[in-house]
Amino acid sequence: MEKFIKLTSSVVPLPIENVDTDQIIPARFLKATDKNGFGNNLFADWRYNKDGSPKADFVLNNPQYSGSILVAGKNFGSGSSREHAAWAIDGYGFKVVVSSFFADIFQNNALNNGVLPVVVSVEFLADIFSSVNADPKTTLTIDLENQQITNNATGKSESFYINPYKKECLLNGLDDIDYLLSKKDLIEAYEKTI
Repeated sequence: MEKFIKLTSSVVPLPIENVDTDQIIPARFLKATDKNGFGNNLFADWRYNKDGSPKADFVLNNPQYSGSILVAGKNFGSGSSREHAAWAIDGYGFKVVVSSFFADIFQNNALNNGVLPVVVSVEFLADIFSSVNADPKTTLTIDLENQQITNNATGKSESFYINPYKKECLLNGLDDIDYLLSKKDLIEAYEKTI
């Protein structure tokens, strides 16, 4: 995984509540066990017509919006526990998803795949959507070390929580296996004491 320390980016707004994992990546795409290509099918049913042509009114098809931060409505990632949803978000190029609430399993899957889910207050989320509606080039800064998110259009900031272990993994670009390997000497030293 890539190290994640601080990111400033424009955002893609998705002000829809209760987005479940089947909407993020429809079940018909779950046959693959490799992460490659999942980004092409992110929000496929919302993004494409039945003939495969892009739906002009869906935000991912709107050239006004770009960036590596997805800002979503409340209750993002509910539904089934499919890790493929995190694969699709990462595969599309999003490094951060901002919402006022995430389903626990989705949140863990995202962190395990190098995508940072940032939980903000309902008011702060509304402030972001308002800024992006006024200017699609609005940027956010996500400072993982200080656990701070800033709306650069308004200057408003808010702290966010992240599990300390997952924070350490993201800051150092480690997945769970890499983390264990980084502690190999400590593990071996402990084993000699028992």
